[in-house]
Amino acid sequence: MIRHLASAAVLVLALSPLTARAVEKTVVLSVANANCELCAPIVKRTLARVKGVKTADVKQAGQMANPVATVTFDDAITNIDTLIAATTNAGYPSRLAN
Repeated sequence: MIRHLASAAVLVLALSPLTARAVEKTVVLSVANANCELCAPIVKRTLARVKGVKTADVKQAGQMANPVATVTFDDAITNIDTLIAATTNAGYPSRLAN
């Protein structure tokens, strides 16, 4: 029994650096070519489908304005370049907002 507990403790200690490296990050992307009512939901769905994305919120200031996407993601699974590529591949190029 003690041997099993010791093995479990070693395993937890060995894996803890891996889980400690994963950081939840939030970025804001300015999205182009998405100035219709249907575009913002498409951008949101596109970002939400990226593996590692926790939340994606897309807001549009006005009917004809390009939206801004706020995305929270696990940086051990995905990154900003992947998020930008996802929107761009869907027809909505994005970049980090200022």
